[in-house]
Amino acid sequence: MRAVGIIEGKMAPLPRANVDTDQIMPKQYLKRVERTGFGPFLFHDWAHDEEGEPVPEFVLNRPEYADAVVLVSGPNFGSGSSREHAPWGLEDRGFRAVVAPSFADIFFNNCINIGLLPVVLTEPEVARLTEIAANPSNHVTIDLERQTVTAEGFGARFDIDAFAKHRLGHGLDAIALTLEHLGAIEDFERRRPTFAPRPGS
Repeated sequence: MRAVGIIEGKMAPLPRANVDTDQIMPKQYLKRVERTGFGPFLFHDWAHDEEGEPVPEFVLNRPEYADAVVLVSGPNFGSGSSREHAPWGLEDRGFRAVVAPSFADIFFNNCINIGLLPVVLTEPEVARLTEIAANPSNHVTIDLERQTVTAEGFGARFDIDAFAKHRLGHGLDAIALTLEHLGAIEDFERRRPTFAPRPGS
């Protein structure tokens, strides 16, 4: 996965609480076997009317937010099911970070697993960022190493688990973490008794 360092760009405001994974990525779009290609289905039921036509007022349908890289939303973001497709859709749409007062635990971890940075700030801080994001010409900088979020007239620090920060900063998904121990794994395999089961047997 791509390493996270400094994320710079535009914010898109989605000031809603309890945004669940079924709204982020509706169940009818979970049939793909690839991890990519979910971006067009992101928030489909909010982004389209009953006839399937785009809702012009929905923030992600507005052309001025087409290049947003940070989503700013309300508390308990990513609640509901454990579907990994929700962060996949956000990543595929071009988002590199989500800022909220709180996240559902499984969603938070699923974000870490793919290199999508979940940033927890206080509700007043998120409210202020949402106000700033309402101006489509906004610009934000998120620095993982310094654990800071800065925008015009705004600055805040966020906490993040040291191991999660290490993984994000070095672009380490679960496979990459395992491969860090490749030498020890290969040494173990060499020392296994010949009568022991072998991989693929």
